[in-house]
Amino acid sequence: MASSEFELINKYFKNLTDDDPSVQCGIGDDAAIIRIPHDMEVALSMDTLLEDTHFPADTPPSDIAYKSLAVNLSDMAAMGAVPKWVLLSISLPEKNEDWIEKFVSGFLELTRPHSISLIGGDISRGPLSITVQIQGLLPTGSALKREGAQKDDLIYVTGTLGDAGVGLDIMNGKLSIGEKQRMFFLNSLNRPDISIDAGIRLRTIASSAIDISDGVMADLGHILEASHVGAEIEVEKIPLSEAMQQCIDKMTAWDYALTFGDDYKLCFTAPAEKHDLIIDTFKEIKLPVSCIGKITGESGLNCKSPEDTFFEPSGSPYQHF
Repeated sequence: MASSEFELINKYFKNLTDDDPSVQCGIGDDAAIIRIPHDMEVALSMDTLLEDTHFPADTPPSDIAYKSLAVNLSDMAAMGAVPKWVLLSISLPEKNEDWIEKFVSGFLELTRPHSISLIGGDISRGPLSITVQIQGLLPTGSALKREGAQKDDLIYVTGTLGDAGVGLDIMNGKLSIGEKQRMFFLNSLNRPDISIDAGIRLRTIASSAIDISDGVMADLGHILEASHVGAEIEVEKIPLSEAMQQCIDKMTAWDYALTFGDDYKLCFTAPAEKHDLIIDTFKEIKLPVSCIGKITGESGLNCKSPEDTFFEPSGSPYQHF
């Protein structure tokens, strides 16, 4: 049995460093050293997941690991960056090698297909929390940003929205749903599907972009604030999964889609003349994309119902404080 922090790191985490020549010094020293290719920029992001705040206490460790990396990959996708390296910090209430082994297996499910190297971090005793810092590469000057949306741009989202919110309510005992749909919603919450390829392709198409972590109203709101514009969403155009349509009434589904977080899909804007290009591009990568509204010159975000009246969600967008 491992008996120290360093033995745990060597036993479970050192093999997560990919055979990457850009890593000059990885796990095992005071700091990592990486080599940045010429004409490339580094995108960095960091997220912390806390027990009972970002995941229920009984969440499987492999799902915690998967999500902790996925939410960071989502940030890379939103910037159009290719993920390369991660730093990982874990605090655990007690030493539990079975938990760590399962956590590592979930982490590997994303590091391997994306060729990401774990290059350092920390493990300590404390309340269960996971912090991941990710670094990615993109050509100089090509990053997608929240600013840049222009009046009459169209607003798009990838995938379907609201499923993770339903999954969270299921885990918290607020909803009871049949087993097949239940597993779909829980998977949407614990294992969000991230498309790095979408972000890369949007570099030359989108005028602005963001990932949907706190609900589309809140996150689109960040684009509007950064770009000094307003927007109008047609709620009937919000993409809903088949499971959502089968289990949740439409008005409640719109609430989930607009105000619940954890979807980790992309929201982006683009000039109307690029609509056909966007549809063709996303067909190539087999990722659903939906146009849900447009950018306006007036400030604020309005949600229009099919009756041409304004839809007011019953909930509020997620707030961390």
